Amino acid sequence: MTNRGRLLLLLALLGLLHLLRLPSAASQSFIGINYGDVADNLPPPSSTARLVQSTTITKVRLYGTDPAVISAFAGTSVSLLLGAANGDIANLASSPAAAAAWVAAHVPASSPSVSAVSVGNEVLFADASLASQLVPAMQNLYDALPPNSSVKVSTVNAMDVLASSDPPSSGAFKPELATALDPVLAFLSKTGSPFLINPYPYFAYQSDPRPETLAFCLFQPNAGRPDAGSGLTYTNMFDAMLDAVRAALDAKGYKDVEIVVAETGWPHKGDTDEAGATVENAGAFVSGLVSHLRSLAGTPRVPGKSVDTYIFALYDEDLKPGKASERYFGLFQTSLTETYPSGLLSNGTAGLGPAMAPTTVVKPAPAPTLMPTPVQPGSAAAAGPSALCAPGTATARGTAGACTHPNAAESSRTSSVLPIIAGLCFTALQMLI
Repeated sequence: MTNRGRLLLLLALLGLLHLLRLPSAASQSFIGINYGDVADNLPPPSSTARLVQSTTITKVRLYGTDPAVISAFAGTSVSLLLGAANGDIANLASSPAAAAAWVAAHVPASSPSVSAVSVGNEVLFADASLASQLVPAMQNLYDALPPNSSVKVSTVNAMDVLASSDPPSSGAFKPELATALDPVLAFLSKTGSPFLINPYPYFAYQSDPRPETLAFCLFQPNAGRPDAGSGLTYTNMFDAMLDAVRAALDAKGYKDVEIVVAETGWPHKGDTDEAGATVENAGAFVSGLVSHLRSLAGTPRVPGKSVDTYIFALYDEDLKPGKASERYFGLFQTSLTETYPSGLLSNGTAGLGPAMAPTTVVKPAPAPTLMPTPVQPGSAAAAGPSALCAPGTATARGTAGACTHPNAAESSRTSSVLPIIAGLCFTALQMLI
C-alpha cells in the first residue's frame, strides 16, 4: 500500500472512532416535569429550582407566568414552557399589541431560557367559545417573538380530541372539532411547533380495573395487545395512546408535526372508589415511564425515537377541587423528599430531603393476550382495554425536564459496534505492517 493510501485509511479510522463517541440525536429527547401551584403549602420557588437541579430534569412546564417562579430559574440550565391562561386568549387574539406586551413581560431575553409557550390548556373542552380565537392568539404571540427566536408556540390538548383510538392505527380526530382543530394543526406545521397532548394511562385503568389492564398501564410484563390494522403489538398503554395520536395526525396529512406529551402521571393516593391510586402503582408507572423513555425504544409506530415528555407533577396540590386523586400526583413532597423513587435524581444525589426507602412494587402475573375492541366514533373515548383515549383534565398543572446522561440504549449500541471497530482497526494495522 502507498503512503498516501495508508494515510487515508488512518484518517478514515480516526473519523469512525470519533463518530462513535458522538451522542445520537435521539439522546437529546427530554423528560420534563409540570410545576402546578394550586396549593397553599408549596416551598419557595428558589427551593424548587434547587430541587429540580438535583435531578436530571432540565425543562419545566408552568401553567402561568409567575415572576417569582420564572426568576428562580434564572442562572440555571433549566428551560421553561410558559402558559398563557385560557382567560388571556380573547385579549391576545384581538390585539397584536397585547401579545407584544405579554411577550415583553413574560419571555426573558436571556436567562432563564424559554423553550415554548402554551396558549391555553385543553381549550377545546374547557371553553368552546374560545375555539375560534385560539389560532389568532397563537399567531399574535408568535409574531411578537424576536425574528430569530427558537421559542415554539402551541396549545395543550386533551386526549378527548380523538374520536377513535383503539386499535392505535385507527386513531382519528373528532370530526366535530375540525373547524377549530384544523387551523391549529396548520399553524403548528407552518411554525414547526409541536402538538401538545395529555395522555393518562391511569384513566385507562380506572375504566377497567383488571390486573391485566394494570400491567399494561404500568409498563409491567404482559402478553401484549395486537393491532390488526398495522400488524404491530403494544406492550404498554402509553405507546398505544401516542400512536393513536400519531395516526390521527398522519391521517390529516401532518406527518411533520411532532408530538410532545405535556402531561402524564399517576396519583399516589385517591378516594376509596379510585382504583389503583396508590404509592406502589404511581412509583411503578413513573419509574417504568422514565426507563422506557430513556431506552429510546420509541413506540411501535415510530421506533427508535423517544417522545419528549413532561411528567405531572412536581408537588401535590392540596387546593384542587374534584376527586382526591387530583390532589396527589406529586413526585416530590413539600419537604423536598421523593414521594417514591422515580429514577429522576441525578447520579450521586439523594435529593434535598432525607433519603427514602425504595418502594416495593408487586407486579401482577403476565396478562393473557387481549384483543382490542374498537372505540365507536363520537364516543367519550375513555381509556381502557376497549379504548385508548383517556379524558384529559383541564385543571392547572405544569413541568418539563431533560435527561442529558448516556442511557442504556446508547450503551447497548456502543457495545454492539465496538467489535466491528476493533475488527476494522486490526485489519488496517495488518495492512500497514
